[in-house]
Amino acid sequence: MSEDAEFRHGPGTTTGTFHTTPTGRTTMTRTSDPAAESTAEVPEYPMPRARGCPFDPPPALRDLQRETPLTRVRLWDGSTPWLVTRHADQRAVLTDPRVSADMTHPAYPRQAPGGNATLSFIGMDDPEHARLRRMVGSAFAVKKVEAMRPMVRRIVDDAVDDLLDGPNPTDLVEAFALPVPSLVICELLGVPYADHGFFQHNSRTIISRGTTPAQRDEAFGRLARYLGGLVAAKLEDPGDDLLSGLGHRIRAGELTADQATATAVLLLIAGHETTANMIALGTLLLLRNPDQLALLRDSDDPAVATRAVEETLRYLSIAHGGRRRVALEDMEIAGRRVRAGEGLVLPNEIANRDPDAFPDPDRLDITRGARHHVAFGFGVHQCLGQTLARLELEVVYRTLYRRVPGLRPAADFEDIPFKHDGFVYGVHELPVAW
Repeated sequence: MSEDAEFRHGPGTTTGTFHTTPTGRTTMTRTSDPAAESTAEVPEYPMPRARGCPFDPPPALRDLQRETPLTRVRLWDGSTPWLVTRHADQRAVLTDPRVSADMTHPAYPRQAPGGNATLSFIGMDDPEHARLRRMVGSAFAVKKVEAMRPMVRRIVDDAVDDLLDGPNPTDLVEAFALPVPSLVICELLGVPYADHGFFQHNSRTIISRGTTPAQRDEAFGRLARYLGGLVAAKLEDPGDDLLSGLGHRIRAGELTADQATATAVLLLIAGHETTANMIALGTLLLLRNPDQLALLRDSDDPAVATRAVEETLRYLSIAHGGRRRVALEDMEIAGRRVRAGEGLVLPNEIANRDPDAFPDPDRLDITRGARHHVAFGFGVHQCLGQTLARLELEVVYRTLYRRVPGLRPAADFEDIPFKHDGFVYGVHELPVAW
């Protein structure tokens, strides 16, 4: 039988395609008769996680990945984009030039109602996406980020000192996970850390599902005015920071003030919110898996921490709600036809648990080679700050658990509040003691 042999079962009711996976498993992609599909119930998205299993993807996503890897789902506004659940299919979509990330496209499957703010280049297509991304890309190059390692080590060590000198028990989110990346991104951008309460509050408002469109726009406006003011000040008195670099681009006529401000807002929010949530959630995951934590804590091999970072990124996938795209041309995904102008949702948390990409995917294994995960996306829109995020996590993993070997949860697991209500997954607080 060929790898793509067509099959048909019954008198025109169900069709599909056989596929042979990289591990040799033969699977069957089902395609329903159009008349039957139009009357079928379309599941709501996003889907709830199982009670008691907050680290794992929703069970419904597992079922879809196994049985119907491309299916329609219903969003908050009644639209029914396609849900892409398999790792290989997501990587193919994210590198396909027939797919758009343009948030202004009328068929773009939006995460929430309203909101006039588009976060700079992440909601654009090339060539404008590439042009704007290049304006700040050099600051996140591998050599530039590696040169920041001593600064990151100092920030992490100081944060551990403050943790140990503070109350016991305490909330690890406020005492450690949030300050570390906030201090790092403030130094990189040239933002005063003294203003962290202001930008953290507005960032949380923007990424909360419970925020109204008006509240989201107001929070974005407050951050835009604040960062726009900093960029303007650095036009007059530049320093050795990224906001000063944006000011230089304005003077050269390469950026407008609004473009520079939108980029600054994106970098500030993404630069602290995602890593902060990963530090707290990753710590809780490791505390719940003491054998893996011991492997990490007791090893002097830096490669162990590097692999642990990749595995926890794969296992947790804190980008919550799926990457969003629009098909610009007719195309085929997982054996089914997607028409031009149809939306696509790609939940990375289930792609990173695909058994065809990661054997025994529900087992946390920090010795696993998991670098091919899609926690940072894939293709031209892959996360700009991923190298910095990896560095911060690696330094935290090699420092916190050694210096605080008695670290333990100070609350029952079922009482820890997870961020089911956010576009970035994590915990609202993590009580710990030592």
